[in-house]
Amino acid sequence: MFSLAYGDIPEELIDVSDFECSLCMRLFFEPVTTPCGHSFCKNCLERCLDHAPYCPLCKESLKEYLADRRYFSSHKKKNYELLPFNSKGKPHRNLTKNVPIFVCTMAYPTVPCPLHVFEPRYRLMIRRSIQTGTKQFGMCVSDTQNSFADYGCMLQIRNVHFLPDGRSVVDTVGGKRFRVLKRGMKDGYCTADIEYLEDVKVEDEDEIKNLRELHDLVYSQACSWFQNLRDRFRSQILQHFGSMPEREENLQATPNGPAWCWWLLAVLPVDPRYQLSVLSMKSLKERLTKIQHILTYFSRDQSK
Repeated sequence: MFSLAYGDIPEELIDVSDFECSLCMRLFFEPVTTPCGHSFCKNCLERCLDHAPYCPLCKESLKEYLADRRYFSSHKKKNYELLPFNSKGKPHRNLTKNVPIFVCTMAYPTVPCPLHVFEPRYRLMIRRSIQTGTKQFGMCVSDTQNSFADYGCMLQIRNVHFLPDGRSVVDTVGGKRFRVLKRGMKDGYCTADIEYLEDVKVEDEDEIKNLRELHDLVYSQACSWFQNLRDRFRSQILQHFGSMPEREENLQATPNGPAWCWWLLAVLPVDPRYQLSVLSMKSLKERLTKIQHILTYFSRDQSK
């Protein structure tokens, strides 16, 4: 491609406005040019496209541009390489402060949580999560008094599929559990200062033995309940959540306990408030006991 050097352009043809973004009226920052020939700051253009898939100036459709988005990785890599060494880790510090919160549904550790993102505020939130490199955000259910619940689960972004109209399908999986310490707001979406939750480990050998017995009993109940479901319900669960995780040898190997507990809690048809109470527990024994009560109740219905 042929290009003129800056010094070859006649001075009278150069105007300061040529280097200004028509959206923020400032000097271009990370400029990008649309297929229709207009240039904007990357962030300014993306904020506009969160609301409508058209060029802010000429209203030309940018649906193909939205679906492609190849400039994300190239600009990100170049800018990252230009940062001083001591500032490269900055976005990853204070990962418990001002955490973006998606207020939608229950999420659980190790359990997949596919999302259809269409609201402009959450489009922005997902994009920022990717650009900062954390690729994670918090998920909480709504709460009538505090806008969102006191407990939630971090979601890790595994893949994002952008659609031509600006919506996206986000493939996420549950990570750490957390408790909300302080609520906030940023550009329309909720944020929170959080602390992570971990199960309290059992040290006494007798308690460990009793915990193992309870675990094996509840696991057997869970398998029995799942196998006795109607074929249609079982296939829907398998399609959405995958197979039930295997029983684990070391019950206290992870801060969240056995993965199958969370898988089961995700598929059981119980009130989200009940699920939330189990999510907030830091005792594996109490969590297993609660799950056992639910399974006992549903198993009675199956036997009728």
